Amino acid sequence: MDLLPDQVIRLALLGQDDKVMGSRTIWVCSSCETCTTRCPNNIDIAGVMDWLKEAALRRGYVSPQPEVTRFHQTFLQTVKLTGGRLSEPLLLGLYQLKNPNILAKLKSGALTEELRLAWALARRGRLVPRLPRPLKAAKKIKALLSEAGKEKS
Repeated sequence: MDLLPDQVIRLALLGQDDKVMGSRTIWVCSSCETCTTRCPNNIDIAGVMDWLKEAALRRGYVSPQPEVTRFHQTFLQTVKLTGGRLSEPLLLGLYQLKNPNILAKLKSGALTEELRLAWALARRGRLVPRLPRPLKAAKKIKALLSEAGKEKS
């Protein structure tokens, strides 16, 4: 991180959009919510970081970490496709398919190694190779996510 989470919040409050949206910090944030839980001011820092990622993309800022941006977008796409739940196999598959270097990865054998690892995880029950059960409100969730996607445009 080039800025601490509290610095991101302070800069955002001061209107320093270029510094905030051009920082690595918003992209490094994995939304683990540790900072949100520990924040003495009860600020949803993880939620703010997620909002900042989306705002940066909308405003055309280029991420200093394109792999993280690709993961972020693929994660949201996966949740939308599954109606509100996360499917790890689908997430991993789509993430790899969106990799601009997938052919090089295939030629080098790295992709084959990753598939072997995925198979080993599936055999041990650590990766479930099926889509999750749909939520009761899956249609509503898909509609909400579609509407949110339209707002970005």
